[in-house]
Amino acid sequence: MEQSKETINSIPINGKVSNCDENIDHNSTDDVLLDVDIGDPIMYYPYWKSVDEECSVTIKASAFLSYFVNLNKDEFFYHVPGFTDAIRRIHRVVGNAVTEGRYIIAGTGSSQLFNYLLLALSNTVTSGTTNKRVPVVCAAPYYGLFAASVETEKSSMYEWRGDTRTFDDKEGPYIEVVTSPNNPDGLWRKPMVNREGGMLIHDLAYYWPQYVPITGPADYDIMLFTMSKFTGHAGSRIGWVIVKDKELASALMNQSFLRTIGCCQEGQLRAKTILNFIADSYEKTPIPKVMPTTTTENLFEFGYRVMSDRWEMMKAAVKQNNLFNLLEYPDQHCNFFGKFHLPNPAFAWLESKTGEDASELMREHKIQARKGAMFGSSLHTKCVRITMVGSDDQFRLLIQRLSSPPSSVHLDEVPSISKVDINGN
Repeated sequence: MEQSKETINSIPINGKVSNCDENIDHNSTDDVLLDVDIGDPIMYYPYWKSVDEECSVTIKASAFLSYFVNLNKDEFFYHVPGFTDAIRRIHRVVGNAVTEGRYIIAGTGSSQLFNYLLLALSNTVTSGTTNKRVPVVCAAPYYGLFAASVETEKSSMYEWRGDTRTFDDKEGPYIEVVTSPNNPDGLWRKPMVNREGGMLIHDLAYYWPQYVPITGPADYDIMLFTMSKFTGHAGSRIGWVIVKDKELASALMNQSFLRTIGCCQEGQLRAKTILNFIADSYEKTPIPKVMPTTTTENLFEFGYRVMSDRWEMMKAAVKQNNLFNLLEYPDQHCNFFGKFHLPNPAFAWLESKTGEDASELMREHKIQARKGAMFGSSLHTKCVRITMVGSDDQFRLLIQRLSSPPSSVHLDEVPSISKVDINGN
């Protein structure tokens, strides 16, 4: 789900894409825009490369020929055996979501499940209740592709109505998306509308200990998660939704069956292997009191170390630059790590001190970031979002440019360095 319309149009299709082994030549990229728009989680590559021999999946040519992979009556027929158990297990180990007594439905990333949820929830509104489409709202700044996804569907059952602060319907059903931690600003969100008829979707893609202190298990009616932001395996396209209501779970299963006849079995097998590998590393080895060295750390320690180091560098660069303000986050006790620590959001949400267009200020530093206006309000033009989860080389170049004086180079016609074409191919 982490793409902008502008970036999608710039993705190369020449078959030479490399998004893992990056080696930026700083001398040859001085006059090229650095694209830090997409939240492509390449930062996890070094960790998974280090455990390739311990965590891998082999799939035989004879495997997964049938649509029907699981006849267990307690699970959906397209879930690979053990996949649901692995999801319940990882949430139990981390302590970030209640799964017992809930239904788990897999999808091709959380973006697919988001659309299924909108259709299933709006379908619960009986025809006699209203003849209007069900409004879908979210507090700005919100993830821009929520709006784009709804508007693209052109559904007769629901419609995008934008920011909760401008939503003034006094009665009737509505769907509110609550993203915690929020994309783009990393803040914890609560429902804003709070009136009768509301149906809530809690998007918890970033509620993992490398990004934010785990203060307790989330316990909502509908909770969305995805592998991409959690482990970095965006290419596997695996997401899941945890729901309380059996009828809603059945409706989601029907949507998956009608549209795609389930979720990719190879992706589920890989996800199950990876989730169990992570869970094993913590159930066999207790969480350390002190962060380990890079040679002994597990996934969450790796993620926490990288993210906290990057945030320290980002704060120093912004302070030196003196053009932007960064949000400040309070520290909280993390039940997973057993200590107080600050959040390390997956994105930096910067605001220009002068009120100027922040994206243009970034371009003066030869940095292409996602415009604040894409997050739900023209009031956010003075803001910009920068990914914090790219490769080490990309992030070092970002800090170097952000710390330097604005460039005098005219950038209108120059190419850009992006996550999908970082080697200049």
